[in-house]
Amino acid sequence: MILRETLLQVDLGAIRRNAQRLRAMAGVPVMAVVKADGYGHGAAQVARAALEGGASALAVATVEEGLELREQGLQAPILVLGLCAQRAFGPAVEGRLSLSLCRLEQVSALRRAADGVSGEPVAQLKLDTGMGRIGVRTPEEAVELWQACRRAGVAVEAAFTHLATADVETSEGRDYVQEQARRWTAMIDALRAAGFGGRTHAAASAASILYPSLRQDMVREGIALYGTDISESLGLEEALCWKTEVVHLKTIPSGESVSYGRRFVASRPTRVATLPVGYADGYRRALRDRACVLVRGRRAPVIGTICMDQILVDVSQVPGCALGDEAVLLGRQGGERISSQEMAAWADTINYEIMTGISKRVPRVYLP
Repeated sequence: MILRETLLQVDLGAIRRNAQRLRAMAGVPVMAVVKADGYGHGAAQVARAALEGGASALAVATVEEGLELREQGLQAPILVLGLCAQRAFGPAVEGRLSLSLCRLEQVSALRRAADGVSGEPVAQLKLDTGMGRIGVRTPEEAVELWQACRRAGVAVEAAFTHLATADVETSEGRDYVQEQARRWTAMIDALRAAGFGGRTHAAASAASILYPSLRQDMVREGIALYGTDISESLGLEEALCWKTEVVHLKTIPSGESVSYGRRFVASRPTRVATLPVGYADGYRRALRDRACVLVRGRRAPVIGTICMDQILVDVSQVPGCALGDEAVLLGRQGGERISSQEMAAWADTINYEIMTGISKRVPRVYLP
């Protein structure tokens, strides 16, 4: 039972259709990236919808995230994209998670952990072609890691990399993608020559759309799966709608202020609506003086300092605004829309941070 006026509506049908479109576009299997609780949408729910839409594997950031999906009954292959502590190796093997490896000591530690539990160790080789976070950096290191896995009896499903500028549509960004592609090819050629027969994947959302030659044997779809960013030509649908409602209304005279610090002082009589959402819900303080919400299909500016649990909105230009009216913070209402990209621009951030920052105290409601 949901008691709050503020909720997050997640359209699983949109996720399902997005997965179908991305699979058709790529022409290769899709790995659905559901880390960070499915980018704030709900990991297990999104995972099921993506698999129903044609995805064949899942990716998470941590072992804990992978095990939570197993506990929810998800049986698809799951890759842990990040590195994990060796104490997590045993539970990962038992949970049939594929671990990212990039150092020799990880191989022996994974083998030892697997010997003490039920299950066989499975891994993927992480190649650093220029992102600079984790991964082996040369063809020689890649081959050495692969051979160590083979000697230890660690099954290697794939080798993968991540591109630093795939979504930077400048000549410099495109040139760096090509430089990473050259490094990637050199590593994969060396691995193939050494006997590696696993899959390869280099393209996440942006690269899967903008660089078809990098689709390889699989694509990793994260932000695109949720219907934001990249390319509207694919017909992707944003799955989130963040809603609340008007819980209080008043008219203040010219010269009166609202909220902390008196950062908003009315220059005219102003109709003010109070909405029960704030920065503890993920509605960022940086949105002050920039953001709008949708009320009765019209944009209403957020005014004054954003509080922990409430915001204030000028509804002077919303005829008939009444208590209980729906207010859309993110999503569509009537013919208007506030996208995650637009909200991110107001807050000087990226839409990933907007979506993953919506807190757990905001109830999720799932549409089939």
